[in-house]
Amino acid sequence: MIRVLIAEDMDLLREALAELLDLEDDVQVVARVAAGDRIVPEAERHAPDVAIVDIDLPGMDGVTAAALLRSRVPGCRVLILTALSRPGELRRALEADVAGFLPKDVRPDELAAAVRTVAAGGTTIDQALAVSALRAPQSPLTQRETEVLRLSATGARPLEIAERLFLSHGTVRNYLASAAGKLGARNRVDAIRIATEAGWL
Repeated sequence: MIRVLIAEDMDLLREALAELLDLEDDVQVVARVAAGDRIVPEAERHAPDVAIVDIDLPGMDGVTAAALLRSRVPGCRVLILTALSRPGELRRALEADVAGFLPKDVRPDELAAAVRTVAAGGTTIDQALAVSALRAPQSPLTQRETEVLRLSATGARPLEIAERLFLSHGTVRNYLASAAGKLGARNRVDAIRIATEAGWL
């Protein structure tokens, strides 16, 4: 029996996914969460084989949660199921050692097959998303600039970002200015817009 955790903040979709997968003879949904910061605690409690994770989750984004999950519960493999189709998200997911990446409009039989593939140690990635990721330009931002800009996009102020990342306030401001310069942005808000549209955040 393949044990599955579902992380999706839309109640209707989370319950529909659970009901669809529970119809499969070899799949059992053992946990359902609505926030990214609940993924690891629930996975530690229920020991799923596969976690189906949305990218855009409250508390912690799905890719960050997936990376943490892979280190804390290595027996659980991650399948990203998302409405976001930005190339940068696929790159981030692959860097986090995600085993699957599919759009939310995938057919039920394809999702069940993907869960089996991932549980068996395989990889499944939507071809259209893979092609767009290969064609998209690489981000000009460093990992730290991206991290600081991503936190800024959540509404965190430079002082708060500095505390979270154990940096000085001035260093955070320098990263934000550097990111805006590299992106040709007018300001921090414009930099967030450009980076988000390009799929780099």
